Amino acid sequence: MKAAILPEFGAQLSVRSVPGPTLGTGEVVVDVVAAPVLPYAAEVFSGARQYLLRLPAAPGAGAVGRVREVGPDATRLSPGDWVLCDPTVRSRDDALTPDITLQGLSARGEGGLRLQERFGHGAFAEQMLVPTENAAPLGTIDPADAGRWAVLNLCLVPYGGLLAAGVQPGETVLVSGATGNFGSAGVAVALAMGAGCVVAPGRDRAVLDDLKRRFGFRVRPVELTSAEDADRERMVQAAPGPIDAVLDLLPPSAGTRPVRAAAMAVREHGRVVLMGGVGMLGGADLELPYPWIMRNSVTVRGQWMYPRSAVGGLIALARAGLLDLSGFEITRFALDDAARAVAHAADCGRRFALTVLRP
Repeated sequence: MKAAILPEFGAQLSVRSVPGPTLGTGEVVVDVVAAPVLPYAAEVFSGARQYLLRLPAAPGAGAVGRVREVGPDATRLSPGDWVLCDPTVRSRDDALTPDITLQGLSARGEGGLRLQERFGHGAFAEQMLVPTENAAPLGTIDPADAGRWAVLNLCLVPYGGLLAAGVQPGETVLVSGATGNFGSAGVAVALAMGAGCVVAPGRDRAVLDDLKRRFGFRVRPVELTSAEDADRERMVQAAPGPIDAVLDLLPPSAGTRPVRAAAMAVREHGRVVLMGGVGMLGGADLELPYPWIMRNSVTVRGQWMYPRSAVGGLIALARAGLLDLSGFEITRFALDDAARAVAHAADCGRRFALTVLRP
């Protein structure tokens, strides 16, 4: 098969022929039709993000494709079925704290790296091998819309955070980093889950205006300054009532002040979920006052990715029309143009937009 291979960090992607995947029990081979390209993929491939990824390998986290072959223990999937390939691969020998690798992107610790020995190649290829449970049925779709369904791979991240926050219909949610790629998707997902209001802080006025235009009165934009206390007060005042939950999706470059300003805007007995990249590349760590957390009975938790059940839940939201995928602009590249696709994803920088490879 043909694949775009990253030989080492800092090198260019090289499209070449490599052996196709060999099917085993508990696995599925998928013909990749649309593979999303992350906006920060260039930072990963250069080594700047310091992700754990064994190279050489075909990168690419997640895909939409059609089942090519199933293992002997698959009873529902059949060749030709459309599936969403979940890149969060978990070890099967510890249900409580499994090792995890993000197929084609990164890993958590040595156990995650061991998983890459089997699931090393990601979606920048004509075919990919995934665990059976990571091939989520999509039902019938128009092949021309495969790239649009790949938006679900982007939305899964904030969906996992919102599930961790226990967001309920009618609640007020604050999405910290709402003008970013994952954050703006988080606004859409929170509304799809029934949030009565989403407070959307950010520094880019044009993006904030666009969020308001897209979603109307249920989104309350807040333009941030560098004054932490004042920004917190602006977030609180923007909400129609107490802020029930805060989801932080800020990138490593953001620093801790906007994270703290958003987190401490939550109400008494509120929930704060930390899911961004602040501190991952050095710099100050996040400090939250112990007395504030304790006296206000605030729940603060971290969340990396999402539970396995989230994949089917998000597909159901899209199938029901609650999460409208038509609002995302899709730019398609052939596999031979993988390097251009990575550059486009980095330079484009638009929210509600996705670059995809079409092997």
